[in-house]
Amino acid sequence: MDLDLGGNTALCTAASSGLGLASAKQLAREGANVAICGRTAERLDEAAGTLDDAGDGEVLAVQADITDPDHVAAFVEQTVDSFGGIDHVVTSAGGPPSGRFTEIADEDWYGAYDLLVMSVVWTLRESRPHLEASEAGSVVAITSRSVQEVLDDLLLSNAVRRAVIGLIKTVSREFAPEIRANAVLPGAHETSRIEELIEDAVARGEFEEYEAGYEDWAADVPLNRIGEPEELGDVVAFLASERASYVTGVSVPVDGGSMRS
Repeated sequence: MDLDLGGNTALCTAASSGLGLASAKQLAREGANVAICGRTAERLDEAAGTLDDAGDGEVLAVQADITDPDHVAAFVEQTVDSFGGIDHVVTSAGGPPSGRFTEIADEDWYGAYDLLVMSVVWTLRESRPHLEASEAGSVVAITSRSVQEVLDDLLLSNAVRRAVIGLIKTVSREFAPEIRANAVLPGAHETSRIEELIEDAVARGEFEEYEAGYEDWAADVPLNRIGEPEELGDVVAFLASERASYVTGVSVPVDGGSMRS
């Protein structure tokens, strides 16, 4: 399916790896110009090369920390300066530290809120005028299935990410009709974040080895496997496109059917 994204500009936060990069890659494959940001220069360079190879659009890679509002503002400004505007925004963020209630310090709570919620607030605040000026303005927030069904040892993700769903649902009404806003709720996908969570579980003694933890993540998925990041990216690209022109304010699970709620 041609998503008619050629010539559009997509700004993707925290997209130098993981599901953010997978989403940016699918947008690039559809012909969009793509701007990404990340904290690590080396990883950004690698991601930019991946995106250059993926499509015919232009690529902008900006070193930025999405927990700093000044960095977010600069990222948006550089994107507009490079491409003349913004048509689509995809918000992503690395996962907060894993742990149980008694293990989480106050600074972890505040850090998770800046990482997962305020980064989206700052991105939307800066990009909204440009999205309103576009004829195709859209927002897609990458969150987690934990917003609907809590996951063991992921207290911060379970509790804090839910604010993003309330934010997206609200702005889908406040920003309409010029801008559509949706969220995707990924389940387990083969990213460095999953590797980190499995390694943490091994360190806690829950699994003897990495392979056992990996199999445990896939065990309760009806499709009997963990997702490929590109499968999440395909959904993001669809929601950004005019093919989803009557879809706004929704939260779409992309989890192989693992969520029971």
